[in-house]
Amino acid sequence: MYGMSAPDVSAPPLPKAPGGHPRRWLILGVICLAQLTVLLDNTVLNVAIPSLTHRLHAATSDIQWMINAYSLVQSGLLLTAGSAADRYGRKKMLIAGLAVFGLGSLAAGLSTTTGQLIAARAGMGIGGALLLTTTLAVAMQIFAPEEQPRAIGIWAAVNSLGFAAGPLIGGFVLDHFWWGAIFLINLPVAALGLVAVVALVPESKATRAVGATGLPARPDLLGALLSTIGMTALVFAVISGPHHGWTSVRVLGSAAVAVAVLAVFAYWESRVEEPMLDLAFFRDRRFTGAVAGAVLITFGMGGALFLLTQHLQLVLGYGPLEAGARTAPLALTVVLLNFSGLSAKWAARLGTPVAIALGMALMAGGLVSIAELASSGYAGTLLGLVLIGAGCALANPAMAHAIMSAIPPEKAGVGAGINGTLAEFGNGLGVAVLGAVLSSFLADGRTLSAGLSAGQLVGSVSVLAGGLVAAALLRRAQRDAA
Repeated sequence: MYGMSAPDVSAPPLPKAPGGHPRRWLILGVICLAQLTVLLDNTVLNVAIPSLTHRLHAATSDIQWMINAYSLVQSGLLLTAGSAADRYGRKKMLIAGLAVFGLGSLAAGLSTTTGQLIAARAGMGIGGALLLTTTLAVAMQIFAPEEQPRAIGIWAAVNSLGFAAGPLIGGFVLDHFWWGAIFLINLPVAALGLVAVVALVPESKATRAVGATGLPARPDLLGALLSTIGMTALVFAVISGPHHGWTSVRVLGSAAVAVAVLAVFAYWESRVEEPMLDLAFFRDRRFTGAVAGAVLITFGMGGALFLLTQHLQLVLGYGPLEAGARTAPLALTVVLLNFSGLSAKWAARLGTPVAIALGMALMAGGLVSIAELASSGYAGTLLGLVLIGAGCALANPAMAHAIMSAIPPEKAGVGAGINGTLAEFGNGLGVAVLGAVLSSFLADGRTLSAGLSAGQLVGSVSVLAGGLVAAALLRRAQRDAA
């Protein structure tokens, strides 16, 4: 087990100054650049759908697979990618992720058929999984504990920036170039990231555990396979529900596979000598509190923001690019508060439980504002977006830090994988469930505006509940520790 290390297979320690690595802020900029590349691709494809339909003669099912191939592969591999980064080196996985993502982007940009584009998007998902897990893990390694909240805040702000900038960049590129350019713009960023990672980022990995034979323990290959299959099946069930029906054979079958495989995965991880995911993490109230909050926050936010884009276009009459621009205040608020360090200062003064509860209460208030005031114009939406942004800036970094702090440093990659998996699952589930709320309102003959408002209110309740649950469990953990 960890601590029983063999000197010849141990990773070299990171060179740190008393306050962390001497070039930690520059390194953070490099890994955030790599992170931004992946996040932009989560949303940039949405604005290209009309062009793809026309140029590649893509059917609706083709379009769905172009979008879903990326998210399915990425979400299914996050835990495995994080474990590989811990075992074989986070710098190596960063380099591999950038290279794979860049090659996938090149293949996507040069695709001439829908099948080629879907395959390229799946390849990009592999690179994305490697990048999303290693960036957060590296940030935890190079910063001293007192600076980690601010570093994670900046990392989280880049997530919001990627969400907001994707449709804007995609719209601009499509106005001037052909559809393949939305993928080719990744190439110079990936190349710059590769050079910077090789030159600046220090290598770090877990000290190898020693097995009963005295040799380094073998990698948990069966655990990696089971987690990949189980999470892919689970996310596939969630994203298929709105299109095929929650009681369809496709959804129920994939959900059954997910439950069965994940149950076997949990059993295997509790028995194997060196598990990929140590189930003992879930006995830590800090971890379970942050996990519960993370699922509910992404559930509420993912679904509510999906509904918001529909509201801006279908109710207020904005085009795709205009709608994307009008969601920008959310990301700009997050960026301002996190890059300035204000959110980290507030979180330090309030303490993690109160910071999470207050942040998610602000987010819930923002969703209520959009639900109640958005039909009268953009002013109510703007107020809601600013409130949501302020809440995100306060709650999200605190939640991510709580998850990562509850996990041993040598398992930082797995921790980042858990954080990313929760975000993917919660977001997909939120879109599916709140989309179903909207569909039920329309089926009953009520207006689109009423359905969108109802979905936003359901999202606000979820976010507020997540804040209260997470805060209660984290406060309890603090008392136990005291």
